[in-house]
Amino acid sequence: MRILIEEYQYNVTDVKDTLYGIDALENVEGKVSVHYVGYYYNTLQRDCVFILPKVLLMDDKSKDSKKANLVFGKYCPEEILNLDEHNPLTKEERDFVYKFAVWIYRAIVVYKDDKQYDTGIVYYKRIQQVGSGRRRRSNTYLDILLTLIRFAKENQSFFFYIVKNMHSGLNKINWTRTIAKQPAIIQENSPIYLNPANKKRQINFDEELLVIFFSILNYIGDKYGFTKNICVQFPLIKGQKFEAYLNGYGCTRLRQIKYKYFSDKAIELWELCFAFFDESRHLRVSTEHKEYLLVKNFYIVFEAIIDELIGDKPLPDGMDKKQEDGKVVDHLFTAQSLIDNEDKQTYYIGDSKYYKMGHELGSESIYKQYTYARNVIQWNLDIFLDNKEPESGVRLRDDITEGYNIIPNFFVSAMMNEKFDYADDGIVQTHRENKRHKKTHYENRLFDRDTLLLFHYDVNFLYVLSLYARDDRSQKNKWKQKVRRMFRKEIQEWLQQDYSFYAMRAKVHINGEEYIKQHFKELIGKVYTPYTDETVYSLALDRKPENIETNQELIEMLRTAFYVEECRLGQDPNEVLPDVQPIVEYKADNTDLALCIVKEGVNFDNAISTLKRTGTVGVALQMNGATLTLVEGFTKARYLLIHNKSNRYELFIFDGTGPTLVPKSKMQDDVITTKKDADLYLTYKVKTDVAVDFGKLNLLPITRNPKTSYHPQLIPIKSFVTE
Repeated sequence: MRILIEEYQYNVTDVKDTLYGIDALENVEGKVSVHYVGYYYNTLQRDCVFILPKVLLMDDKSKDSKKANLVFGKYCPEEILNLDEHNPLTKEERDFVYKFAVWIYRAIVVYKDDKQYDTGIVYYKRIQQVGSGRRRRSNTYLDILLTLIRFAKENQSFFFYIVKNMHSGLNKINWTRTIAKQPAIIQENSPIYLNPANKKRQINFDEELLVIFFSILNYIGDKYGFTKNICVQFPLIKGQKFEAYLNGYGCTRLRQIKYKYFSDKAIELWELCFAFFDESRHLRVSTEHKEYLLVKNFYIVFEAIIDELIGDKPLPDGMDKKQEDGKVVDHLFTAQSLIDNEDKQTYYIGDSKYYKMGHELGSESIYKQYTYARNVIQWNLDIFLDNKEPESGVRLRDDITEGYNIIPNFFVSAMMNEKFDYADDGIVQTHRENKRHKKTHYENRLFDRDTLLLFHYDVNFLYVLSLYARDDRSQKNKWKQKVRRMFRKEIQEWLQQDYSFYAMRAKVHINGEEYIKQHFKELIGKVYTPYTDETVYSLALDRKPENIETNQELIEMLRTAFYVEECRLGQDPNEVLPDVQPIVEYKADNTDLALCIVKEGVNFDNAISTLKRTGTVGVALQMNGATLTLVEGFTKARYLLIHNKSNRYELFIFDGTGPTLVPKSKMQDDVITTKKDADLYLTYKVKTDVAVDFGKLNLLPITRNPKTSYHPQLIPIKSFVTE
């Protein structure tokens, strides 16, 4: 077997004979490279030549320059050119190369049979059947599988002839033996024999050979996706029992029954089965004609593989892969939004990159991917401008905030699993240096049309190749859903490293939409309505150190009108936001007093959260001789006003039962208090299930009063109510 690597620059003298009969080569300064992937039979060398994908090579510009342009990071392609004369590969590597070609063959066949793709890049001529021609110098695993499949297809009459002979005469009664050995029962003058002697069935080696043969067809059908062509319903060898055949018992059993066959067809079938288990290289295959299955520009096949496994067909909302400006997007699908965890959908845009291992993205590829996203955004806007609704339900622009949803935009590159593991089905962050890219027009505006994010992932080439080659609809759909969830989770985690996300809901006396319009300049690109409940907003702020101060000022401003709580991407905002209680209007009376308590910074938010959970507040009292200070006035308070000596406040009403004296030893730890470790507390019960509305309060009487202290105060509520 000869091995070539796609696009590798060989010396012409090294590969001249190996490339016999293959055209469309590029010569560069005495070098030659082949731009095909696939299989062909070289009639000059009477040997199979496999052209394997360049993904087996390390890139020239990879971090480890010692591995550049080496197969598996170890071998120069010239070293494995002729594995029969010089084979430096380990057993594991030999087994991999021996069977890897089967997956490449199957992938090209599946691609060739799919009429929606450009099959003009596939060059195919039927591989010749086993025959009496000259023996090849070596044989491949693919030869064996194709010959087995062809034998099953072309010898149906042979199988039925064997089955017919096996069963002929099985139900005939041997009357001589029956009368001689069985006593008869006479009934109505007629003898009746209860156990007549039938024709004895001997061990049938023809049947066993067919069982082994059809079990092989079943195995390669399940593993590689080949058509099984099982025409006779024998009990097949499967599972662990067949694994035992693969691990040596198959050859052993076939040797035991080898001399039971005399017909040419039976002997040929035995040789095929033995070659499969022995991975033999000595089948007789006709070499009179040229044979090949090649694909030019294998990156097109790789794009088809990824699109089949992750994309939508047809594209959502009537889109076309060829965009208005002539650019062609590789993959596009709708899936769950990054922010909302319910039914909201968004577009995901992907691009396949078929590179050598470790190859970095070029600036042109990155820029083109940004352009794809801009085109998709405009397509979605045009639908609404035409007064239509997209079938997907995706709405990228929010009319209330004039913000834009995050569009996940990503590259998918192929990588080789170092352990040759086809079962590794994950997509991971690329090991390349540049994993993420971001383009902005304005800083700290994630929900902006011109903020475009780009992520880069690697996928196990062996897994997607085998999944595509098997062409099992159920397996493909299962992985598609899994990988879409994985994309969403990975992108969410990356975004949360760079941004802080909050959920916002307007307070009872605030019209959230009007507030956002009034503060449009400060909020544009920072807020968006991604949730099914459109009264809940998402706030995203860049974590860069230079933004910390302005972000905190913005949050402080918003908290005068909204409940603002941290909320991770995909988290239900109702888990962190308080319910907006029904408004209960109270008329302020000159005699109504408000107990005013100061809590600043994070203590303000913690105090409000704790109070809503416990419904209790404690005012610290100190002993003054034998009397208690401030008790008389504080028992008359009707309202609780918690403020931060600035413009943030929360107003509550007491439940009317009056305060209670509680000693320090009996105070619960989670109750908010005006001072820790006091001797005695005056505790109040607060109604947290109603909202008190006096309109917007004016806190200037205490925030601008130089005599205002951090101690609790009693102030008439009339002092704060504006007319």
